[in-house]
Amino acid sequence: MNSLDRIIKSDERAIFELRALYKSFGYSQYKMSRFEEYDLYVRNKDFLLSDEVITFTDRNGRLLALKPDVTLSIIKNSSDEKGLVEKLYYNENVYRVAPGTHNFKEIMQAGLECIGDLSFYDISEVVLLAAKSLSLISESYVLDISHMGLIAAVLEDAGLSPQGKKQALTFLNQKNPHELLSLCEAEGIDKEKSEKIAALAEISGTTEEILSKLKEILTSEGEIKAFAEFRTLFEIINEAGFGDNVRIDFSVGNNMKYYSGVVFNGYVEGIPTSVLSGGQYDKLLAKMKKGSSAIGFAIYLDLLERFEDECLGYDIDTVLLNDGSTDPIILSEIANKLHSEGGVLVTSAIPKNIKYRRLMEIKEGVVTILNEND
Repeated sequence: MNSLDRIIKSDERAIFELRALYKSFGYSQYKMSRFEEYDLYVRNKDFLLSDEVITFTDRNGRLLALKPDVTLSIIKNSSDEKGLVEKLYYNENVYRVAPGTHNFKEIMQAGLECIGDLSFYDISEVVLLAAKSLSLISESYVLDISHMGLIAAVLEDAGLSPQGKKQALTFLNQKNPHELLSLCEAEGIDKEKSEKIAALAEISGTTEEILSKLKEILTSEGEIKAFAEFRTLFEIINEAGFGDNVRIDFSVGNNMKYYSGVVFNGYVEGIPTSVLSGGQYDKLLAKMKKGSSAIGFAIYLDLLERFEDECLGYDIDTVLLNDGSTDPIILSEIANKLHSEGGVLVTSAIPKNIKYRRLMEIKEGVVTILNEND
């Protein structure tokens, strides 16, 4: 096993392990068509990572789109029955502009959604599954967690205007307490409540320390109610053994239009952006005329693939040139031995446009290293 294998698992291997994890918690696989009516995405553009969508007209004159998202389709087809909870997982190809490019890409995305008459256990289970998912992908990971209900309660108690709340979320996302204080001053918010808002952007430490600090400054009924849920969530996470890999970070999630409760982002060592994101999005269901609650997350497997390519820097570990003079049994034994150290391509000639770490040749059972990179 090379160093990359210990750090992070490729998207193909991750899919199988994630699928087994979700099935073990009673989640059923959701499968959808490549196409969805374009109107679904038009009405919810600001929920998408990108509002650029590939469209075409079918033979019946309907405007369809190659799906850029899975969550919206799951919500659209959910039952919305009182007392019913649907637990679904998926691994689907989505089609959207790849980050840092202007080109559309087919991306494998995995994730799960829990929709219906949710209990707090259902919500905490999804957050735990997010942590467990990251642990399957990499040994070095962290899950940053926030709570939009708590943030909303603090901003509401302060008396910020609707525009002020929107600006406050932007400054929270930027972790900018100075601008938050300036905003509060401009809106005439008193000092105590202004400092409470600014504290959300600068509170740091262990989850236990942060929860202790929050308990001291949260005073309104809405704040206390949201905090109690937040604290219980971390007690469950700690009890499950994932406490060392979670952090409280109120810069996570800045969309009050859709998210209403816990929100979170997941990171693995070596990738600068989040590979997992999710949260509770009851407001999105309400917009789509559903009375249920929902929470879920998505894992961006293309980031794992891209990271693997960048880390390796080559397509195969060893190219073994075979001139045909070696006994096939001996050749197989040598190839198997090399496979224990990494990937091996046995070939009579070096293929074009392939990057390899080591070039070797075998003649009459004798192996010679022709070239080797660190």
